[in-house]
Amino acid sequence: MGMMQEFKTFAMRGNVVDMAVGIIVGGAFGKIVSSFVADVIMPPIGLLIGGIDFSNLAITIKQAAGDAAAVTLNYGKFIQTVVDFIIIAFAIFMAIKGMNALKKKEEVVPAAPPPPSKEEILLTEIRDALRQK
Repeated sequence: MGMMQEFKTFAMRGNVVDMAVGIIVGGAFGKIVSSFVADVIMPPIGLLIGGIDFSNLAITIKQAAGDAAAVTLNYGKFIQTVVDFIIIAFAIFMAIKGMNALKKKEEVVPAAPPPPSKEEILLTEIRDALRQK
């Protein structure tokens, strides 16, 4: 089998396609959550704390000099990223919890036990015959 055929077989397997769709949807979901955190959640939190804009919070390590930009630690953006992560992790947790609940409902239905095999029936008859003697 040629390399192109092997690659086509690999790429068209269900798991690879599912993973690709998950990555694309996850990337879009991440952008939505980032916007939600930066534009909806953080402004009211900053207002409650005293009008702080988290995206501008930084510690200047070295002032700008000439053409060289200032060296800063942007901890406000880090705080926003942490909040993004917490929201995404919670959303994934809730989705997996929902899927597990659906799985448990499917597993609750007990399957009927299989009928006894011919050997089991024969052995039961032999056992009963020996007991009667």
